[in-house]
Amino acid sequence: MRIRSAERADIPSIMTVLEAARGIMRASGNPNQWPDGYPSQAMIEADIARQAGHVIEAPSGIVGYFAFLPSPEPTYARIYEGRWLEDSLPYHVIHRIASLPEAHGVFAAIMDFAFAKDPNIRIDTHRDNTIMQHNLRKHGFSYCGIIYLESGDPRLAYQRWNT
Repeated sequence: MRIRSAERADIPSIMTVLEAARGIMRASGNPNQWPDGYPSQAMIEADIARQAGHVIEAPSGIVGYFAFLPSPEPTYARIYEGRWLEDSLPYHVIHRIASLPEAHGVFAAIMDFAFAKDPNIRIDTHRDNTIMQHNLRKHGFSYCGIIYLESGDPRLAYQRWNT
């Protein structure tokens, strides 16, 4: 697998990957995290414009997508029922992780990419996203508490800080 910056020409493939990821979430008991239309094409276009959107390619084509954004993440300014492992240094956030159901190793590839760029990574996920929670624990992330999205929806917050 290869990770590269997403381009506008990738948008149809990215939208296919996002739709497949919504299906995976629904089938695994997570019907509420990505309501229909989220993430929108406009959001993906914005990720690409700020050079935060990335695709994961396999020999068969694009099999995954994620956004990799530098701090600060406004919704991470306040954390409830816990605290960040490290809260004084810059960090990166990974949002919108998605892959095709037949693609394996995508999460590990994203983690290798992210930690090669920054030792301090934060991620949040929906309480019902047990697949993501499993992957986060498997890759050394610690549960830190609850953050609230701009919509007011709660999310479980995780961080991995390699000192």
